[in-house]
Amino acid sequence: MRTAYLDAFSGLSGDMMVGALLDCGADFAELERALGALPLTGYKLSNRRRLLSGISAVKFDVEVSERQPERHFAEIRTMIENTAGLVEPVRRRAIAIFQALADAEAKVHNTTPDEVHFHEVGAVDSIIDIVAAAWGLETLAVGDLIVSPLPAGAGFARSQHGVIPVPAPATSELLAGFPLRIGDGTIEMVTPTGAAILKALARPAVLPMNFAIEKIGYGAGTRTLADRPNVLRLMLGREQAEFESDEMVEIAANIDDMNPQIYDHVMERLFGAGARDVTLTPTIMKKERPAVTLSVIAEAADRDKLARIIFDETTTIGLRFHTVSRLKLHRDSKEVETRFGKIRVKISGTQPGEHRHPRAYPHSHAQVTISPEYDDCRHAAINHGVSLRVVIEEARAAARAKFG
Repeated sequence: MRTAYLDAFSGLSGDMMVGALLDCGADFAELERALGALPLTGYKLSNRRRLLSGISAVKFDVEVSERQPERHFAEIRTMIENTAGLVEPVRRRAIAIFQALADAEAKVHNTTPDEVHFHEVGAVDSIIDIVAAAWGLETLAVGDLIVSPLPAGAGFARSQHGVIPVPAPATSELLAGFPLRIGDGTIEMVTPTGAAILKALARPAVLPMNFAIEKIGYGAGTRTLADRPNVLRLMLGREQAEFESDEMVEIAANIDDMNPQIYDHVMERLFGAGARDVTLTPTIMKKERPAVTLSVIAEAADRDKLARIIFDETTTIGLRFHTVSRLKLHRDSKEVETRFGKIRVKISGTQPGEHRHPRAYPHSHAQVTISPEYDDCRHAAINHGVSLRVVIEEARAAARAKFG
């Protein structure tokens, strides 16, 4: 499987994504046949080359000739699920994109995803763009999609709901967690369709990165921009990384006046709200007062939610936070059979030069660590009247025998 890097200096839309995939080698005639399996009528597909600032890019177009009904998410999901002419991975990716969009729209309009009534994105051209993007990624064997920082755009736009700010509310929800250049661009730079593709399938690029490029494709947008070529650059290749990496925020507070019995409850709430890690570290504050440093590692989008829990549940009156970059060994969760029943194990190890998602495991050159799940082992030990150590050792041995 390959990695696709989206260099989105001019933003992103569904048609730009499809154009870039076609420029990277996806066959247009095969795409037409695949999309023809959908129960949709009244449209015509075309692709042509545009020259923007001297860059040759593919412009993918969906010309609609019939009035199209507005559709609910549930209707679109059923349509895609029942289209046997699309292979299962394409259906899965396309539904994931619409699910991300439905979740965002539901939050903005205070409803449920299944009740979301798509307007522009429920039209046939947007359905075609999303399914075509899913098909193109599968056809080009893209397993990992990463994206550059995005221009947020500015101003206002008209929609079925009236005049809305740019980025559109649903787009803003979808792009939470992705680096944005606020105020970059005078129009809508990332469409809801483009943002939904990113939310469902992509992750932010951690720059700088080592990347071996195999192909480069350009997808053209519809508008002509005064300050940059309106193209999406897609670099197809393999990320050269020995370790997985990501960026998180660390939230911390020094606490010297709280009943220590409360910390267990605080940690449980923080983990339940999405914290990746929570630690307590003894420290000494001014005037030699003993205290505890509460540290939380989390995604940037969860910062305020977790901060509210800390303020509500502890005696602190101030928090500090900063961005932290992490290197990680890839980790899989597997299940093994033992004489004490099924036990889950975590298998982690470095895999230099290998593609990261999805990953074939194991590799003979990997440095492997096998860690049986404590709760599974503890329950098995209690149920069978044996020592915990025996269960852990047997689960580890079973994992090594099964996975290498």
